[in-house]
Amino acid sequence: MAIRKRAATAKKSKAKLDIRTVATAAGVSVATVSRVMNKVPTVDAQLSKKVWEAVQRLGYVPNTQARALVSGRSRLLGVIISDITNPFFPELIQGFEDKAIDVGYEALIGSTNYDLQRMEQCVQRMLERQVEGVAVMTFGIEQPILERLSSEGIPMVFIDVAPRKKNISIIHVNYDQGIREAVQHLAALGHRRIGYITGPHLLHSANARLDAFLSAAERVGIRVPESCIFHGDHTSEGGSRGVEHLLSIKQPPTAIMCSNDVSALGAMHAISRAGLSIPDDISLIGFDDIKLTEYVLPPLTTIRMSGRDIAASAVYALLNPGTAPKQVETSLIVRQTTGVPPKAALAKTSSSRSSSPKRHR
Repeated sequence: MAIRKRAATAKKSKAKLDIRTVATAAGVSVATVSRVMNKVPTVDAQLSKKVWEAVQRLGYVPNTQARALVSGRSRLLGVIISDITNPFFPELIQGFEDKAIDVGYEALIGSTNYDLQRMEQCVQRMLERQVEGVAVMTFGIEQPILERLSSEGIPMVFIDVAPRKKNISIIHVNYDQGIREAVQHLAALGHRRIGYITGPHLLHSANARLDAFLSAAERVGIRVPESCIFHGDHTSEGGSRGVEHLLSIKQPPTAIMCSNDVSALGAMHAISRAGLSIPDDISLIGFDDIKLTEYVLPPLTTIRMSGRDIAASAVYALLNPGTAPKQVETSLIVRQTTGVPPKAALAKTSSSRSSSPKRHR
């Protein structure tokens, strides 16, 4: 009975704990506490110290929603991603949240899972929470739904492409650089038959990566027949199916490039199931450089696109509308899944090249 009474008293005491209690404990005015809690830089340092000491001593937790109603500012930045299960996105989210916290904001995260209804729910939640900016990190545009944010005048930032409207910024990714380095790396090793596993055809970034691959292959004189391109979906299952297709064609490739690392990890399993060795029988390159690629066996050669760099550019763009964010670069990271093609493949390629004219795609 006594325990229940003490718990009820504590609950009642905590319920009464508000900004006025903090002001009394710190010996300052309510207005001063408000300015300190809102991180107004002109507050005297000694007064600010007293307030934070009182906050810590009392265990006071400010009601951020109530503060947002009074100030008209939520100090919230939204970030919308495609797939929370893809290891690339947690790194991006962590980078976004770190940068947001550094400048006194919080992050509100939404994942669409490539579903338009989920996207609509994300947008609705962000409108309800009065976000001050939204980073749309889906690598594609769902324009009709996002019009709701635009109509409210909320700053937005996209990757690669975006609607032409005020307060909308674009983060450009230099896919060409890293992919060109990867193709040149394979060509220097002696590969002349290179397969490619794409991402979803509706995804702008996946199409940009495929175009960059075909362009880089043409530059080094490598013809890429349609049979060497498998249209995947950025999943491990898609990568696995891609390998099964590429190994079934009349002249299988000696190297495979994937549109993302998740596809490449699925490809690794399929290559192993086929009884082949990486890189002795076939070379493999991914894209993204997710953390896991360092620890698989053998460690994956991949193209680095830093999620943290994208996150930093996104936060900068949201807080500085109208200012062009820094371009995100890509680069090849050579590990242990690329090597010279097998001798039989080299002999077959040499014979084929001597008996037929060179053609370019």
